[in-house]
Amino acid sequence: MQVFELKAELRTEFGKKANKAIRREEKVPCELYGGSENMHFILGEKDLNKAINTPNTYIFNIDIAGKPVKAVIREIQFHPVSDRVLHADFFLVEDDKAVAVEVPVRLDGFAKGVQAGGKLSVVLRKLKVKGLPAQLPDVLPIDVTEVDLGQSVKVASLNFDGIEILNAKSAVVAQVKLTRAARAAMLASN
Repeated sequence: MQVFELKAELRTEFGKKANKAIRREEKVPCELYGGSENMHFILGEKDLNKAINTPNTYIFNIDIAGKPVKAVIREIQFHPVSDRVLHADFFLVEDDKAVAVEVPVRLDGFAKGVQAGGKLSVVLRKLKVKGLPAQLPDVLPIDVTEVDLGQSVKVASLNFDGIEILNAKSAVVAQVKLTRAARAAMLASN
């Protein structure tokens, strides 16, 4: 899994007034969970946006006032109108403990159903997986070559070494839908 470096400063003031002051400086109040005690810190909004405005999932190396920690994003709160980041929660990552993250899906191959005139649609762009940080992949490659018209790829049919998929087994990842043009061609041939 890719690593993203961030520099942070410790947060000493709390509450609405302090958070508004932090956001006026184009910074984001954050919290780190999972250690012996929670840590409160501040990140630059532009630095954080570089990491969250991509389809990738990262393990963050955060330097909090000289103390390096490894973490993953657990939750981000956005402003409802401006979409600015209001708050971010991180979870501490340890090399010997499994962590749950969402990893992007990549579809490989040319589906049989698409060759027959269907349309391939991605239902789940990311899957929630659990595994040791060293074994987490950047993307989950899924071969769709054998998927025909009206068929789908479900979570139950997927298997990746060293990681467990946490989504429901019946969840559809991708499917080939019958288009109007393909339906018309089928009716014309009959």
